[in-house]
Amino acid sequence: MSKIEPNAYVLLDYTLKNDKGEVLDESIGDGGEPISYVHGYGMLVPGLEAGLSGLAVGDEKKIIVPPAEGYGDRDDELVLEVDKQDFPDPKKINPGDEFVAESPDGDEVVMRVVELTTEGVIVDANHPLAGLTLHYQVRVREVREATEEELAQAAADLEEAEGHIHGPDCDHDHGDHGDEHGHAHDNEGNRLVTLGKKGADKATDKPN
Repeated sequence: MSKIEPNAYVLLDYTLKNDKGEVLDESIGDGGEPISYVHGYGMLVPGLEAGLSGLAVGDEKKIIVPPAEGYGDRDDELVLEVDKQDFPDPKKINPGDEFVAESPDGDEVVMRVVELTTEGVIVDANHPLAGLTLHYQVRVREVREATEEELAQAAADLEEAEGHIHGPDCDHDHGDHGDEHGHAHDNEGNRLVTLGKKGADKATDKPN
């Protein structure tokens, strides 16, 4: 297998920039890692995976991914205010902190702390790259037929995380969390508290 096609294992280097040319992420440098995936299993955002199809080892390409083919548009309804007292230790909450909320039906949503108010915490459940046009510069390092184990794992991941969008900064699915309450977890997945919305209508106007 010499070109990227369904069931191919792919390894590639990348640089990700926004419309202003600012580097958002890259595989080369401190802490950077190449992308490795099995093609055709939705392991990357749709626009990136489609743009990689047909490339071979050594190929370089610029792939522009609009929001609709990336992490979607920003949704103001995913910005809301939570009562500060719902957190186990309100004094230790800081902007930039992340929590994983679990809705009553079991869906998980990553929420970032945007702002602290007198009594509440403004959180944003939009993916950090939502609403952005993504500019990828990629270089293919390896293409081969995926092993049976890799195919089985890719299929299992797809079935388990339907709708889960992957990328260099892969996060959990950020679906609608308009229910009255959810359960917050720390980054290790431990349940922390039950979160209740506070002034959600007002919070939708808060900037990220």
